[in-house]
Amino acid sequence: MAEDGGPLSASDRNRAASVARDRQAAVATAALRLGFLLVVLALWWAAARSAPSGLFASPAAVAAALFRLVAEGRLLPALGESLSIYVSGTGAAIFFGIALGALMGTLRPVGRMLDVYVHALAATPRVAFIPLIIVMLGLGFQAKVLVVFLGAVMPVILNAYAGVRAADPDLVEMARATGASRRRILAHVVLPGALPFLVTGVRIGATIGLINTVVAELYTAVSGLGGLLAIYGSRFQMAEYLAVVVVLALIGVTMTEGLRVIETRLLRWRGAPA
Repeated sequence: MAEDGGPLSASDRNRAASVARDRQAAVATAALRLGFLLVVLALWWAAARSAPSGLFASPAAVAAALFRLVAEGRLLPALGESLSIYVSGTGAAIFFGIALGALMGTLRPVGRMLDVYVHALAATPRVAFIPLIIVMLGLGFQAKVLVVFLGAVMPVILNAYAGVRAADPDLVEMARATGASRRRILAHVVLPGALPFLVTGVRIGATIGLINTVVAELYTAVSGLGGLLAIYGSRFQMAEYLAVVVVLALIGVTMTEGLRVIETRLLRWRGAPA
C-alpha cells in the first residue's frame, strides 16, 4: 500500500521487487562466502593436523597468537605504521594517477608522448627501484611511501587514460555546441563517463599498494607488519607469522569491500552492477 493508503503504483512495485531481490542476493552471497570460509578453515585444520609438529599452525593456534600479539602490544603499533605508509602512498597514487591519466586522455599529443613510457614503467618490477630509492631517500617513511606510490599509480594512470579516451564523442560534441569550456566538459561529461575505468584502476592500485607496503617494509628498514613477517618467518614461529598474514588479508578484504560500496554508489546513476 502507498503512504496515503491507496494501491502501490507500478514503479513502486518494481522498486520494492528490486529491493527484495537485492536483499536476497546479499543474503545468498553472504551464505556462500561463509560456507567457503568454513571449508577453508576445515582444510586448514586438516593440513595442520597432518603436518609435522611446528611446521604449520592450526586456526586455533593462529587465533591465540593474534590475541597474544595484541595483548603484548606488538601488533597494533605495527598495524598503525603499515596503514600510515599504505594510505599515504596509495592516496598520492590515486590523486596523481587520475590527474595524469585525465591529462593524457584529454590532450592527445601528451597521451601519445607519454603512453609508451607509462607502459614501460608499468612493466618494470618496482623492486628494481628500491636500491635507487634507498640511495635517494634512505630507509625511512618517505622511501616506503614512494615504493607504495610507484606500485599503485600505474593501474590508476592507465585506467584513467583509457576511460577518458573512451568518452562518448557525441556527448562531448553536444557539450561543446552549448559553449561549455574544456574544463567543464571534463568535469561534467568525460570523468562521469569514465567512472567505471577510474574505479577499476583505484581498486587494482589499492591492492598492489598493499602488497608493496609489505615489500617496502621488508626491503627498507624492517618495521610494520612486513617487519613482523620477517621476524617470525626467520624464527619459524608459524602461529605468529600466519596471524600477521591474516591481518593483512583482513585489510585487503576491508579495502576491497569499502571500494565496492563506493563503486555501487558512484555508478548507481548508470544502473550498472557492482
